[in-house]
Amino acid sequence: MQARAAVGRAKRSGDADSERVARRRVHEAKLALGERGAVWWTDGAPDFNRFLVKNTPYGDWYAALPRQ
Repeated sequence: MQARAAVGRAKRSGDADSERVARRRVHEAKLALGERGAVWWTDGAPDFNRFLVKNTPYGDWYAALPRQ
């Protein structure tokens, strides 16, 4: 979260160099958390991260869930 906040501060200040450094820190944090980079599973299944669920093989299942 600190890295994301640093991106916002850099954007507001117009400091391109600081923004670049902050975005690199965000990227490094996401890699460390497993949010970016190679998938952790090894069975060859595709990664549907960053897809709308309706555009994945799980779309019908999700559409059939009861709405709360």
